[in-house]
Amino acid sequence: MAINNPAYRSEAFSDKPQGSAQVSTAQLEQMYNQPPAYDPQAPVNERMTIDDTLMKSFAAFGLLLVGAIAGWMTVDSMPYLWIGAALVGFVLAMVNIFKREPSPVLILAYALAQGVFLGGVSAYYEAAYPGIVVQASVATLCVVGVTLALFASGKIRASAKATKVFMIAMISYLVFSLVNLGIMIFGGADGNPWGLRGSVEIAGIPLGVILGVLVVIMGAYSLVLDFDFIQRGVRNGAPRKYGWTGAFGIMVTVVWLYLEILRMIAIARD
Repeated sequence: MAINNPAYRSEAFSDKPQGSAQVSTAQLEQMYNQPPAYDPQAPVNERMTIDDTLMKSFAAFGLLLVGAIAGWMTVDSMPYLWIGAALVGFVLAMVNIFKREPSPVLILAYALAQGVFLGGVSAYYEAAYPGIVVQASVATLCVVGVTLALFASGKIRASAKATKVFMIAMISYLVFSLVNLGIMIFGGADGNPWGLRGSVEIAGIPLGVILGVLVVIMGAYSLVLDFDFIQRGVRNGAPRKYGWTGAFGIMVTVVWLYLEILRMIAIARD
């Protein structure tokens, strides 16, 4: 997710003039509304482009798919592989997020490890809820496709106010998830495997389904932030290597979105 990716704090993705110390709310709003600066001095073949970023994204997602197939096929013979891959993927994600310069090798390694994890966890979901993986995959592709189409057409854009609301919502959701995890561990939800997500209902609808819809909306806006930062980097004449940063940011968001949709459908089918 863009909001959780400090790699996007590089000057290559910023509209803020170098050397400024603090930015007021009014200035931040103005930055979102004005066209980004462009660096005409950078060689054309070394600049970040949309096409090059897409190619890097396809390569990363292709490797993620290979890892997912491997994780799916080895879930019975190597039942703990996907758990180990989840830990490796988390470590690589943290390294990539806080690394000052993008590393194609580390980003591709993250894609492979995350793919193995997704394949394993998807296999378990599929065993419990036949057909759920196809449903979640199609739903994820629809969200990504619609968001990209709306962004490309100019129908939706990132703004300072919307981003602040998004940050508050993300922090609130993270706190809820941690509390819910504690309740699940200590059995405070009447044995419901989903914790408060499944045991609490609002107007007959499980809380997990309602939260799932809200999270999908947050995921879509996170994609908008990813696209916005990539577009800004291209307009700023950012170095070509930052296309990997854009690919990584999109992948983090899509993986999170897929997992949330997978869980939402499972709760709804329960």
